[in-house]
Amino acid sequence: MAKNEGEIVIKKYANRRLYNTGTSTYVTLEDLAKMVKKGEEFIVQDAKTGEDITHSVLTQIIFEQESKTGNTLLPISFLRQLISYYGDQMQMVVPTFLEHSMHSFSEQQAQMREQMTRALGETPLTKNLQAPIQLMEEQVRRNTEVFRQAMQMFSPFGAQQAAPPSKKSDSKDIEDLKEQLRSLQSRLDSL
Repeated sequence: MAKNEGEIVIKKYANRRLYNTGTSTYVTLEDLAKMVKKGEEFIVQDAKTGEDITHSVLTQIIFEQESKTGNTLLPISFLRQLISYYGDQMQMVVPTFLEHSMHSFSEQQAQMREQMTRALGETPLTKNLQAPIQLMEEQVRRNTEVFRQAMQMFSPFGAQQAAPPSKKSDSKDIEDLKEQLRSLQSRLDSL
């Protein structure tokens, strides 16, 4: 395998084709994106000049991912701020700051996965926890719905009666409330 200090060398030809010298195959930008996700290190060189063009190719991958998926990672406000730093005195600091921020984010994500695995056990969900925030949001939604239902049972405006309640209707209302509480408790237990 042709490697440069442990990194796979990808050659980019004038016809825009990318050649993986490690596997002796042509690859696409999507293939390179998969390699990045797997943690495989590579550099991209211009086949004619030998110039390192890794940065521009990775930027191109981000551009294609942003335009095709519909699930963009880079909000417009972030992009505007980023553009405003080009040519600014802060331009030298921003790359280091972003690199450290992404490293911290990755560490926090790994810690969250570990905590979720400890809390929920080893499940397919915790093994491939792509969006732990979505899991928490769903739990919050369920808890909110249960809370809303519980509050409806105790709402004085839920069921107004035309006549003053009698002792018999009070007793029935209490039994109805008890039944609703039992039902709610069984729902909570199943969650």
